[in-house]
Amino acid sequence: MTDHDLSRALEALLFMSPEPLGLVSLCELTESAPGPVQRALALLAERHGAASGLEVAEVAGGWALRTRPELAPVCDRLRARPPDERLSPAALETLAVIAYLEPVSRPDISRLRGVSADTTVASLLERGMIEEAGRSQEGGAMRYRTTPAFQERFGLKGPGDLPAITEFELTGDEAEAVRRRLRDAGHLADELA
Repeated sequence: MTDHDLSRALEALLFMSPEPLGLVSLCELTESAPGPVQRALALLAERHGAASGLEVAEVAGGWALRTRPELAPVCDRLRARPPDERLSPAALETLAVIAYLEPVSRPDISRLRGVSADTTVASLLERGMIEEAGRSQEGGAMRYRTTPAFQERFGLKGPGDLPAITEFELTGDEAEAVRRRLRDAGHLADELA
């Protein structure tokens, strides 16, 4: 492993570790001798010089990749934000329905899930995972679509980056209606429906 490759590996380890890593640990994890690890640490520290928002610090008997002390005020603002709550199974199921069939109305979501979606849709709206997308022509119910926050949360480049629906088994009384909606939305080829 070159010094450059080793410094990249050390950067990843220090980034992931919740506590400083000592020389012995870094050598074991990278399967490298102390000399190359120390050279790679020096390269890493140089790369994270004064112009970087991060620094390689020798603390508590090891090394840590941490934010520079002068950036504490901006980092404190991020820490002060309330933590993102986990999504319930009902919220995940509702998001899946919306993501694959968007725009879709609350009555359609409830019908497909077999339970009322009112509370879940309200929660997803509040969290910014979905947004209103106009009213349906039949009945005038509000329709919903996913947002960029949804895409970011699930690591999607865009709405078309969803896993292929062919990976999922569609069964039950509503399966044909779901297949038709997925086909109309472009998520299911005619021959697979």
